[in-house]
Amino acid sequence: MIEMTSTPNYAGMTITGDFYDFDQLYEALHRIVGGEGEYPAYSSARLRVLGLCYDIRHANMGHREFIYKDHGLSIETMQWLGTVGPSKNLYLSFNTYYPEILFILMALNDFIDLYQRKPEVHSKWDLTVLTVRKFQATINQCLRETIPPQTFKLMMKNMNKYSVHFQYYFDQYLDQLNIRFLEWNKEKRLKNISIMAKRIAEQGKEYQQLKEEISEAAFKYNCNPTELRYSKEYPEYEEIDW
Repeated sequence: MIEMTSTPNYAGMTITGDFYDFDQLYEALHRIVGGEGEYPAYSSARLRVLGLCYDIRHANMGHREFIYKDHGLSIETMQWLGTVGPSKNLYLSFNTYYPEILFILMALNDFIDLYQRKPEVHSKWDLTVLTVRKFQATINQCLRETIPPQTFKLMMKNMNKYSVHFQYYFDQYLDQLNIRFLEWNKEKRLKNISIMAKRIAEQGKEYQQLKEEISEAAFKYNCNPTELRYSKEYPEYEEIDW
């Protein structure tokens, strides 16, 4: 079972699961976002989800963190089964930034809608949809356990208030939010988790301004806006005060 918890200093979430949990999620996310060029209007959003898939794959390759957790069987149960073995199982884990996972949480709704339009998909019983929905529910549960109840309620309201769609999304704005969020201290991060969700959902003045600047630069340099990256660099993973 995949579990998600806030990192100690609220830089993001820690995603934990065993090899098979991650493998199933990896395959489901790949299927839900479609193949390259299948949903051209959602290419930027697709790449952000595939970025998460990259971390999942590397976690399964042993390139991220791991923990040992009790498997839940008592000594008496193991004796009754006639088996001897360790009391803990190995679980893999990795961290992801808060604005990033909030964006993915919302963008997956678009991809689920697109995926369910396929004639061969039975939305109520499709394992891909159910796996992705369970992943979204796990993100929401982590948020519920992290921020105050009233703040969580307001955040859910804001995320549903706006007609949130991410076609032709300028994801340089997400880089801006990620880097800004990482620069804050623990207390400011916690207070601004819901604000990050609101900024992503509303695509307001700040987003529109950045979008205009990138569009002008793309016109000037005769390139696609997706080829332009946000100017500031991310800190090294090991240097982040997670």
